[in-house]
Amino acid sequence: MSSEAVITPEDRALLGRIAARIVELHLEVPALLTIEGAKPLSLLAGQTMVFFEPIVGAFLRLPDSRRFSQLIERRETLDILMRLIEEHADTAQSARRVAASERKAARTPRT
Repeated sequence: MSSEAVITPEDRALLGRIAARIVELHLEVPALLTIEGAKPLSLLAGQTMVFFEPIVGAFLRLPDSRRFSQLIERRETLDILMRLIEEHADTAQSARRVAASERKAARTPRT
């Protein structure tokens, strides 16, 4: 049984939204480092999120933050979240490269 099978589509969508928001805020590196370091303490991390619920509420709606705190107690979920963050970061980086190339081409004088 793969780790993908234990995650519902709703959970995967939630993790995708979280990953997208992390990348949108350009926090992918600190997030990945934090997640990697928190893996051994995933159960404690979930309980800590309950404690910091008012702060987490700035990023997630209340039902989402409660579900996320349950999800991060499972290590396989952290692996999925890390992979989603990396995928979103790769997509964002590609989009930034294309935009930079287009800006450069627009500034280059045509002869």
